[in-house]
Amino acid sequence: MATPVTLPSLPPSWTPPSEPASSISPFVQRRLIPAGAAYLAHIKRTLNNLTFDEHDKQLEEERKRLELLNADGLNGEDDLGVGDEEESPELLLLDAKEWKKQDHYQVLGLSHLRFKATPEQIKIAHRKKVLKHHPDKKAGASHTTNDDAFFKCIQKANEVLTNPERRRQFDSVDPVCLSVEEDDPSASDFKGQEKDTALFFRTFAPIFEREARFSKKLPVPMLGENDDSKESVQAFYDFWYNFDSWRSFEYLDKEVNEGSDNRDDKRYTEKKNKTERARRKKEDITRLRNLVDLTLNLDPRIKRIKQEEKEAREAKKKTKGGMSAAEQKAKAEEDKRKAEEEARRKEEEEKVARAEAKKAKAAAANAAKKARRQQRAADADEVAPS
Repeated sequence: MATPVTLPSLPPSWTPPSEPASSISPFVQRRLIPAGAAYLAHIKRTLNNLTFDEHDKQLEEERKRLELLNADGLNGEDDLGVGDEEESPELLLLDAKEWKKQDHYQVLGLSHLRFKATPEQIKIAHRKKVLKHHPDKKAGASHTTNDDAFFKCIQKANEVLTNPERRRQFDSVDPVCLSVEEDDPSASDFKGQEKDTALFFRTFAPIFEREARFSKKLPVPMLGENDDSKESVQAFYDFWYNFDSWRSFEYLDKEVNEGSDNRDDKRYTEKKNKTERARRKKEDITRLRNLVDLTLNLDPRIKRIKQEEKEAREAKKKTKGGMSAAEQKAKAEEDKRKAEEEARRKEEEEKVARAEAKKAKAAAANAAKKARRQQRAADADEVAPS
């Protein structure tokens, strides 16, 4: 139940407020002139048939564009030492329509990193290139007509390298890496230098480090060192002879002719692209297999391991029968145990055979008795008078 509350009484000095002396001013009609930011925004929305959200989105994009143009640097961020490579005249004259032929890493100034470049380094390099080559910023400062084209090349390079799947496709056919693969060693390069261990590891170690990035399985065993154990060497070759690569060649696919709606043309192009991808994949597998074969043939560790195994066999032959005293005793006990087991087995077989022979003899005797009884009964029937 609620408890009643008693309000305090008013003080004796309190007096009610007096009525205001002035009255409210009458309404006045005024004319408004259309002007100001709000009115201009209204006109823009009306003329372009934009909603409030669409208009706000355009304003935000314009704000970001102006920030890029007016920025003097990276706002104090660490530039990670990327995006500052010198641009050759040939690079600046790239045709944006031929973007598949361009080196995206070189366009962004990442030639020294390539597939090792991190997403953050790609982002910063792209920002530097945009600040340097944005058409709006270069307007009036240059009379060349290719500024726009190179800026499009920058945007396409960023688009490819920031998409994980498309970057993998480009890394698979990276023109610099393809040219390096063409310089892979052959057996003739080592003629007369087969015993040069340092040359072997100096030549092949970087090659397997380069190829390891295509592996689906991790970690990838590297070539190692000259004093590696037999197990380590076998594990290395087992892995590389069964190498599972994610490398693909879709990036080199031919595009369907622009404007073509012919489904037969599209199917033909897709079929041809599929065939070319399979051919390139097969060639790459063969190339890597031949490389592993060459490495195995020249590996000084294989020769060392074979020599150690040969020495071990020869040392074993020096002992009696190729065995130590303990091994001989163990073998003698094993032979004795096997002989006893063989004797017991033969005894059991003979016992079973005797039992079977006895049963067969008894069955034959019973059959003979039965036959004699039947014969006597037949003879008695013949003698009896009719």
